[in-house]
Amino acid sequence: MKKVFLFFLSLLYVAGGIQASPITGLLERIDKGASSKFIIERVQSSCDFFELAQKGKKVVVRGNNYVNIATGIHWYLKYYAGVHLTWDGMQAELPDVLPAVVREERHETNLKHRYDLNYCTYSYSMPFWDWERWEQEIDWMALHGINRPLSIVGTGTVWRNVLLKLGYTSDEVNDFMAGPAFQAWWLMNNMEGWGGPNPDSWYEQQEKLQKKIVKRMHEYGIEPVFPGYSGMVPNNAKEKLGLDVANPGRWGGYNRPAFLQPTDPNFARIAALYYKEMTRLFGKANYYSMDPFHEGGSVAGVDLEAAGKAIWKAMKKANPKAVWVAQAWQACPHPEMIENLPAGDLIVLDLFSESRPQWGDPASTWYRKEGFGPHDWLYCMLLNYGGNVGLHGKMAHVIDEFYKARESRFNKTLKGVGMTMEGIENNPVMYELLCELPWRATRFDKDEWLEGYLKARYGKTHAAVLNAWTLLSNTIYNCPAKSVQQGTHESVFCARPSLHVYQVSSWSEMEDYYDPKDIIRAAGMMVEAAEEFRGNHHFAYDLVDIVRQAVAEKGRLIYPVVVSAYQSGDEELFALASSRFLELIRLQDRLLGTCSDFRLGKWVQDARSLGETPAEKDWCEWNARVQVTTWGHREAADKGGLHDYAHREWNGLLIDFYYLRWKTYFDFLRDEMRGLNPEPIDFYALEEQWTLQHNPYTAASEGDALDVAKAVFENIQ
Repeated sequence: MKKVFLFFLSLLYVAGGIQASPITGLLERIDKGASSKFIIERVQSSCDFFELAQKGKKVVVRGNNYVNIATGIHWYLKYYAGVHLTWDGMQAELPDVLPAVVREERHETNLKHRYDLNYCTYSYSMPFWDWERWEQEIDWMALHGINRPLSIVGTGTVWRNVLLKLGYTSDEVNDFMAGPAFQAWWLMNNMEGWGGPNPDSWYEQQEKLQKKIVKRMHEYGIEPVFPGYSGMVPNNAKEKLGLDVANPGRWGGYNRPAFLQPTDPNFARIAALYYKEMTRLFGKANYYSMDPFHEGGSVAGVDLEAAGKAIWKAMKKANPKAVWVAQAWQACPHPEMIENLPAGDLIVLDLFSESRPQWGDPASTWYRKEGFGPHDWLYCMLLNYGGNVGLHGKMAHVIDEFYKARESRFNKTLKGVGMTMEGIENNPVMYELLCELPWRATRFDKDEWLEGYLKARYGKTHAAVLNAWTLLSNTIYNCPAKSVQQGTHESVFCARPSLHVYQVSSWSEMEDYYDPKDIIRAAGMMVEAAEEFRGNHHFAYDLVDIVRQAVAEKGRLIYPVVVSAYQSGDEELFALASSRFLELIRLQDRLLGTCSDFRLGKWVQDARSLGETPAEKDWCEWNARVQVTTWGHREAADKGGLHDYAHREWNGLLIDFYYLRWKTYFDFLRDEMRGLNPEPIDFYALEEQWTLQHNPYTAASEGDALDVAKAVFENIQ
């Protein structure tokens, strides 16, 4: 009788359209059968919270919404079951009987906004993702407490439809629209056209994908932040449509889109068209992201107060409940644009809180005396630039600055935290730390937290591993508070060769703040412990990453020897040192080949999968190759300084791109030393040739990570 009842109940659920809890699906994706090991309780409460308890053999996780329940599940898995779920592993084999929660545990927060993603993340990490990868990321968000992610997939389709209605042809639309790997800078009003033209299949594919993304987010109760209308129009809008526009200038060698003056009556009309189309395709959002004049856009001739009000009015007309989300970066948002907007209608992301806070900290180089005035703001960590690979962070400082903000007079408008990284799938320790801040009521110790993190990540404690990570946390993860460098200490391997290499990207602002030999020592400790963690995926990933960093540090130590040998005319020493430098690149390439997360093949294959025809696959691959190397055309790469901004220490890229550059340069120097007057190297031409190729790269790991890491480490001693 019970089976019959359950059968008819299941039919009722299907017929009535009643959805099972998204937590069930989440748990089943983590481990088949895991949902039967938990009791999930959703409890009404005005306070964001999660609780852990025990009922018989089952673990009880309760919270006031599904995101907070998912956060509780992750907290339990980390600190009770020794299971860490993150980008390098979102599945785990749970024990038949879960460790018991002996004493009820409760965490709550008054920080209601937990934000995720930067526009740049969508181009540096996500441009070629399919639904399977997005499903994992949305699960990651829920497990980490994220409830306000930026969601820009499919915005190109919105713009295409709007521009067609305004009288643009399909070809003209594609002249304006950026390609998949460059959507971020187009949507931030920095550039137009580069990376296209986009085929019709891409627009259709992105529309379908975004509908799935938004549906899953809504099931969790996650509220996506859509791109709103910020006044952007094509650069030719004055000639084409007769609009009154301002010219924001150029960015990195590209023309910026024009800015539609707020006094032009077409502002409200075009904004209404945009929001109508966005709503038709993806529904209304309660949060819209807009960043006019981003990163140095000229505001000459623009009434900033009127512009801010026009943007705000258009958004509120589309949805009276909507809130404008703005990125605080350099001078934006301009104070005149936001100071007279109503409190509660704007959230400012303090994009680089860990290094250049704008919330009101007088120690900052981007100091705003009154912060963001009456407007709400979020404490954000940027950390990663360009998707670069490298250990980096301000572990203790991120903690201290967060509680400093909470204890300041600006605490009243501090409403949450945010991850605003340009690239993800790196440095999981730092993102784990940031996501826990809202749930920890009082200041806590970095070393104590790190010990708990390591036990969760690897499933057990180990003295050598703890010593290695403690050393890392006090060196490479202890970037000085005053430092404003853009991410990791960049690898010399990835730099355009010269006799004066220091940083790789034009804006890194790097400073030496740790001893490279300490990183090599830490790698040795990890290698020492490796056998006891054989079969542990997280340990293998970290081992490869830390030994990779050690090889890069060794390269940093060898490079000055190469330069000195050349400058002194010592051909024998030059040959030995340059050969050793090239050998280190080969070693690093071999090491990274053991982990698919560090393989160019994964990036290229994902890109090719996006295309539907051979020509489209080649176009996607070109987008992928260009972005991580030259970034742009010759003017942008060289005069604009964009080359190598998104450099990656990846298997395949190291041996076929960076090795090629350095080998070519060393041959040039050798010929110079011999008085042969070689032709100067045109690096852009050399690089562009690689971007146009379609030689295959595989995504599958090759070799045993532990064995190769040991062999590589022995070689750099």
